[in-house]
Amino acid sequence: MIQETTSESPFPTSGAGLSGMSGMGASGTSATAAEAADSAHGTVSRAAQRAHEAVDRVEQAIGAGSERMLDWQQEYGDMAREQVRANPLAAVGVAFLAGLIFGRVFMR
Repeated sequence: MIQETTSESPFPTSGAGLSGMSGMGASGTSATAAEAADSAHGTVSRAAQRAHEAVDRVEQAIGAGSERMLDWQQEYGDMAREQVRANPLAAVGVAFLAGLIFGRVFMR
């Protein structure tokens, strides 16, 4: 006992209302629209490809930079460790002076 209701859309669909246009039929309009869509799709695809390549280059640069930083950290960490073992009293004095300087700077 369900009644089905159908309503017509107030908007024209695929060629309805286009027959009155002078010199251009519905098939000419749809072909032009298809060409425009294909052209836009190609442009978007090329832009997406370029963006993807740029992201890959940035990722490689960051990866190389982080490897370099890890190497420097290891190298200078080892050098500092050797200096502290060779001169423990000087290391304590430098740490004390650095603490005093930072304390005075940040207390103001």
